[in-house]
Amino acid sequence: MRIKLIVSYDGSKFNGFQRQKDGNGVQNALENALTKIYNHKVIVKGSGRTDAGVHANNQVIHYNADNIEKDLVKKLNNDLNPNIVVKKALKVKDDFHSRYSVKKKEYVYKINIGPYKSSLYNYYYQTKNIIDIPFMKEAARLFVGSHDFKNFISSKKENTNATIYSLDINRVFNKLEIRIIGTNFYKYMVRNIVGALLEVGMCKVSFLEVREMINNPNKKRNLMTAPPQGLYLNKIWY
Repeated sequence: MRIKLIVSYDGSKFNGFQRQKDGNGVQNALENALTKIYNHKVIVKGSGRTDAGVHANNQVIHYNADNIEKDLVKKLNNDLNPNIVVKKALKVKDDFHSRYSVKKKEYVYKINIGPYKSSLYNYYYQTKNIIDIPFMKEAARLFVGSHDFKNFISSKKENTNATIYSLDINRVFNKLEIRIIGTNFYKYMVRNIVGALLEVGMCKVSFLEVREMINNPNKKRNLMTAPPQGLYLNKIWY
């Protein structure tokens, strides 16, 4: 039997989703709790690896077991670190895969452009720079569509193509939210795209320079990588 869990977590308390040697990965915590409940070793697979400091509102994992334990969600939440919350558990088809069955994902990046607040440190990127939001919105349109994102990925991969369906920037008082929906995201891709938009908004690079980076992926250039704490894995479609 294959079981799917929908999980949220505060990424500031972990060294990323992936299993860690020191035990401080979200995957470690979930596997330990499930192993305790089922009384045998349980291995989980996630929809993707979030980096240290990155949060999730609806991460999806799956694992195999003979049954869904009664009151599984309650048992898991009673045993887990309070910075991880299991929101739902359900049986799925045996060919479901939390990573390979994904059709699209949504990430949200949060920015505080108002006065610095220590309480927001782990959950927003905070900047004292003046940001031109219309410039950012203009540059955001460049990323929508199917492109080679080689200049916005922090790892060497043979295939760096992806499709971005939407990239929206919304302001509510002194908070910005950047929402990006796409087919797949490579290492640091969202943070590098956000970093490029911020550099445009700070007038450090031009709209034309960002367009050149997208249109000429083999002409390598690096811009700002936005910090992890403002990033949230928000939604996954299957």
